[in-house]
Amino acid sequence: MTSATTTADRAEPEHRYVLTLGCPDRTGIVARISGFLAEIGGWITEAAYHSDAETGWFFTRQTVRAESVKMGVDEMRSRFAAEVAAEIGPETEWRLTDSGAPKSAVLLVSRESHCLVDLLGRAHRGELPATVSAVIGNHRDLEELTTRFDVPFHHVPFPAQGKAAAFDAVAEIVDGYTPDAVVLARFMQILPPQLCEAWAGRALNIHHSFLPSFVGARPYHQAFARGVKLIGATCHYVTADLDAGPIIEQDVIRVDHSDTVADMVRQGRDIETMVLSRGLRWHLEDRVLVHGRKTVVFS
Repeated sequence: MTSATTTADRAEPEHRYVLTLGCPDRTGIVARISGFLAEIGGWITEAAYHSDAETGWFFTRQTVRAESVKMGVDEMRSRFAAEVAAEIGPETEWRLTDSGAPKSAVLLVSRESHCLVDLLGRAHRGELPATVSAVIGNHRDLEELTTRFDVPFHHVPFPAQGKAAAFDAVAEIVDGYTPDAVVLARFMQILPPQLCEAWAGRALNIHHSFLPSFVGARPYHQAFARGVKLIGATCHYVTADLDAGPIIEQDVIRVDHSDTVADMVRQGRDIETMVLSRGLRWHLEDRVLVHGRKTVVFS
């Protein structure tokens, strides 16, 4: 399958290895990690830490210049597993990724175009660290828009009595691209549990509400009926619990008694696009660490 290309003349980012790690907190973790990186010649360019007093869990994200390490990423992973992760403890969760390995995203859409337009534009300008490999829509409304960016569009109808088969078709298409992110860009369909599990940690949704308020359908109408003064949007990982997955990013905008539902929808679109693009970028840059129902985001 083909992938969309981005703007060719953008500046190439620095090649780096990204280490993310979470484990039960104790003394000596930072020293052991930094000592290992120093031993292999790693030039650290970013280092972020968080110690969660409530859970007793430690989190870190560190990046090193790839050219400073005199070994490939596979050998570095092998050595880190044997020399560091094993020493820190069996509950250690870690990843080591190579920014030089291309990443991709598949977008799932319905009829709303604002999130799709924003992400396609950012990918085209080289502002996302990934290509958009494909767009899948349950309607054809956004097909022409998608193909203007030379991105393949797949139409999968969702008849009321045939949604299971439709999701099977979507899964086959998505898995054919092996994306690093599956983005529900106002898809307006609830993923079945088997896909939530298969795409765990890769499927992102934009919900047009400041969760946990106003879950489910028509949140702007719910907000209007409640007379709220703030509306917002939430980017979160998709789980089998509706609109309850770990939250990556949120933002809000102020409204007042004179705003109609249509006003809220119009203003909310701006928040949705910004929240989704930030959440997707942080996911693709390995800045999001999930622990239980919560996230640590080294933005």
